Amino acid sequence: MAVVTMKQLLDSGTHFGHQTRRWNPKMKRFIFTDRNGIYIIDLQQTLTYIDKAYEFVKETVAHGGSVMFVGTKKQAQESVAAEATRVGMPYVNQRWLGGMLTNFSTVHKRLQRLKELEAMEQTGGFEGRTKKEILMLTREKNKLERSLGGIRDMAKVPSAVWVVDTNKEHIAVGEARKLGIPVIAILDTNCDPDEVDYPIPGNDDAIRSAALLTKVIASAVAEGLQARAGVGRGDGKPEADAAEPLAEWEQELLAGATATATPAGEAGTGPTEPTTDAS
Repeated sequence: MAVVTMKQLLDSGTHFGHQTRRWNPKMKRFIFTDRNGIYIIDLQQTLTYIDKAYEFVKETVAHGGSVMFVGTKKQAQESVAAEATRVGMPYVNQRWLGGMLTNFSTVHKRLQRLKELEAMEQTGGFEGRTKKEILMLTREKNKLERSLGGIRDMAKVPSAVWVVDTNKEHIAVGEARKLGIPVIAILDTNCDPDEVDYPIPGNDDAIRSAALLTKVIASAVAEGLQARAGVGRGDGKPEADAAEPLAEWEQELLAGATATATPAGEAGTGPTEPTTDAS
């Protein structure tokens, strides 16, 4: 069964790129056409690249690896935290702190400090201190929790990094590349494909698109964890959302894709008009 269907990608608006004046020429090979000044991403290629990324993530985790989820833009924050938490992987959905990967030894010390402050709070370690001292310690703990809470249990640098919006997360991508850590990422039409090891051409600005693709990666992690534990495969694949009718040209795109390669088991739950949240 397909990891994700063409219908799900259309429903989530994964095919919408940026305006034609805002693009990276290196993305030309991933563009299907342009419509009303907006580039339309070739979802046939998206499906192919999803399968490659899914297999890589699954095998990486099955062999004991971990995947860090990174997405600090508003459209990605919720899904990145939810999906990474679902599969027990580290994540960064607030501000990326420089050196999170390249200077992890220092970051690890800050994580130890966070755990120390939490233990003090829980065991009464704040008692007997002045109100000002308690306030300062609480502020320090909250600041560390906000910036490092998603990686609190990360003991070493990850085996791979999943990124939503490589332009916004260019520091994270740069650190991963410097350390030779594979980068899996959504490639919108304004991104540089040369920076990514396992690209997934798609819309990185729409909430539903970012959520769907992040869920796909998390499902690959889940399958890898099952394989690592010797458990049979579960069906963790994303489900299509309830939807409204597709535009006529989108129906043509879907029909053309179905004629050449209909995914096994693809079902229709009523369609939706894909929308971008901030293309």
